[in-house]
Formats: sequence, C-alpha cells, structure tokens
Amino acid sequence: MSDIVTIPEERGIEIHGIERVAPTARTHVRIFDNFTMWLSANLVISTVALGALANQVFRLGFWDGLAVIVIFNALGVLPVAFFSTLGPKLGLRQMTISRFSFGWVGGIVMALFNVAACIGWSAVNVIVGGQLVAALSNGAIPRWAGILVIALLTTLVSIYGYRYVHRYERFAWIPMAIIFAIMTVVAAPHMKIVPTPAVSAAWFASLISFGGAIYGFATGWSSYAADYNVRQPEETPASRVFWLTFLGVFLPCVALETLGMLLTSWIPKGGGDLLAGVLQPLGGFGTVLLVLLALSVVANNIPNDYSLGLSIQVVGRSLQRVPRAVWTLIGAVIYVAIALPAAQNFNQTLENFLLLIAYWLGPWSIILILEHFVFRHGVYNVDDWNTPEKLPIGWAALVAMVIGLIGVALGAAQVYYVGPLAKLVNPPYGMDIGFELGIVLAAIAYLLLRPIELRQTGR
Repeated sequence: MSDIVTIPEERGIEIHGIERVAPTARTHVRIFDNFTMWLSANLVISTVALGALANQVFRLGFWDGLAVIVIFNALGVLPVAFFSTLGPKLGLRQMTISRFSFGWVGGIVMALFNVAACIGWSAVNVIVGGQLVAALSNGAIPRWAGILVIALLTTLVSIYGYRYVHRYERFAWIPMAIIFAIMTVVAAPHMKIVPTPAVSAAWFASLISFGGAIYGFATGWSSYAADYNVRQPEETPASRVFWLTFLGVFLPCVALETLGMLLTSWIPKGGGDLLAGVLQPLGGFGTVLLVLLALSVVANNIPNDYSLGLSIQVVGRSLQRVPRAVWTLIGAVIYVAIALPAAQNFNQTLENFLLLIAYWLGPWSIILILEHFVFRHGVYNVDDWNTPEKLPIGWAALVAMVIGLIGVALGAAQVYYVGPLAKLVNPPYGMDIGFELGIVLAAIAYLLLRPIELRQTGR
C-alpha cells in the first residue's frame, strides 16, 4: 500500500483512507466548502439543544448566558480553524498530523481518544433526532426507530466518502436555515429575557461550567478539521481557509444556541420535546418541519462517521488495510447500541458528554499548536508521516498529555465526580475548570519537555 495517493478520487465509494494526498491529485477547488461544510454540520437541532441547557440545567439568565455563548464559542473554534489550514498545506488527515507531535505510539493513543469522541458525538446526535421523531408522532414512532433511521441515512453518505460528504453539506444548511427562521418568528411573541441571577459562587460556577459545555461543542470539530479540505490545492490561501472555517462554526453555534436559550423561556423543555412544542401551533405544517429538523441530525453526524473510519486506520498498519468504509459501518453499529439505552436520560447525558469531550481536546490541541509554532515553525517533512523511525518518539507529548489530564481531574465537576480544586467554589457541586487547567498544565509541560526530547533524538 502506498503512503501517497496520486490519482483523483473515484466517482463511487472512496477507497482511499489516511494516505497522503499528493499535490497533483488535489481536485477539490471550491474554497467556500470550508464554510458550508461546517455551517451545515452545526445548523442542526443538537446546537439548539445545547443552548437550552443555559436555563434548564445551569440556571443562567439571558445576558450572562449570551456572553458565555459568544466568548466560549470563539475560543473553541480557534483550534478548529487553525487545524483546517493544515489540510491543504500538508495533504494529511487530522489524526495523522498528531504523529508529528505524539509519534507513532502516541498517535495511536490519540486516535483511540478520537474514535471514542466520534462514537460519543454520533450517539448524542441520534438521540436528539430520535426524541424529535417520537415527539412529532405522539409516541406512535418510538425513539429507537427514529435513532435507527437517522443512523442509516448518516451511514449511507459517510460510506461514500469525501466527495459526497461535501456534496451533501454544501446544500443541507439551506432548508434548516429556513426552518429555524420560521421557528423564530413563531416563538418571538412568547420569548422572554430571563433576568441574570444574583451574583454568587453558585452563579459563577454555573457560568464557567456552561462555558465548558459550549467550548466542548465548538472545539469538538478540531480533531476532524483537516479531514475535509485535504484534497484542496496546496496553494489555497491559509487565511481564507481559517476565516471561512471559523465563521462556518461560530455563526450557527452562536445563533442556534441563543435561540435554544430563548425558546426555554417559553417552553421549559429540552431536546426534541422543546422544538416539537415550538412548532405545535403550526399543525400539520409544523409536523413536516419537525421531520426535516430530525433529518438535520444527518448533516451533524456525517463528519463523526467519516472521520471515525480514518481514525481507526491510524491505530495500525493492519487496520489501515481494511477499507475506511468498513470501519464507518462498524462505528455506526456501536454508536446505535450506545444511543438506544442512553436516550432515556437525554439532558444529563448531553451535559455530561459535552463537558467531557473538551477535556482531552484541550491538552491535545495546545500540544499540536505549540509543536507547529514553537518547535517546527510551520515546517513538516510530510513524507515521514507513516514512517515510525522518522517521527518523534513522542514521550514529551504523551507526558504533557497525562499532566494535562491530571489538571482535568483536579478541576472537573461532573455528576459523579468533583475534583478537589473544583470543590473550592460552590461545594458540593463545584465549578468545572477541568479544561482550563488541562490546557495550561499541558502547555507548560510540553514547553519544558519537548526541547529535551529534541536534544535526545533530534526529531
């Protein structure tokens, strides 16, 4: 198997996986796809459901909730936008780029983290869609049936690969934008500005913890980012890729999370039940819109399913020989098996998962960013990507990652676990500062350890 793809992509199912795409094979010239890809993936009901947590779970008001949504989305999207610029530059998939910091073994560890993330996001998303299907049918169609239908549609597009992913996402945002505009018009007379609670330790803890959920949702795309423009020409302007990606994630996240927060001031529910309640006054037309909204989950889930197959191939050469489409199919079976029982406790499941996902992505992202700017100065020998003896040993990155995760453990505040530093504010619930501590400690550790690794090995 060659490490470099030198032929244009096939018209049927994509047979290539994580092999580097040679500059002469870059046939994807629509730079605006960097915007529509992420616009469609985020202009979905899952984003509304996240915004609804501001009032329903964290008990925030409108203005403080809005500030968190804007600030933490901006922070979360920065690594997504930056990593997207590496796709055209290097011709490599996102998790293979990790090898230039973590080495061969460390790259496997990070790929396994990403596989878990892909499966988790997919499970959360199909739960939202299944809940909506059950609501619009008044229970005639159970949640499990909706989950299966949405998973099937997602898998069909994901199996066909890169070309078809972009074809779908290029237009999927249009009907969703129209439906959300209709929802806003219907709900506007009933929306209220929920006042900001009195300033207290509990309020501040909720503010920061909600910020963790917002950050986790936005930065969750960072481990996939380069996967979706790796076939764009090498000379594609990095600044345009950065800003198109940034806006493609930031704009729909801010708009729909704010909408979700406002909708709960009228209908105090979460997930699909909230959206069903909003469109109920429209009768049969509202039901049609709900069906389309349920299908919006497909656009959100496609990146998870497609990148899942690529991440599994990073785990080893033997797995790389198995077609990516096969791994995508296996991943779909796994996340459906997880989603079916988890659907019964949706809001808590979503809250816990969104906070959890930010934890590993924070340290991982800062390590790759420091490697790029501080140690490589943007220069990579791309031909080394699949040769273990030419890659870094990766011990510095792995140790920094462990130290970052120790910071996470000290600052995490979850339902079943509250870290010792998190307990210092708002006991016994704590204030979730897990991702902040994880990023800071991982960054310090990597800046100290990577120069030692370079002196020892020269790579």
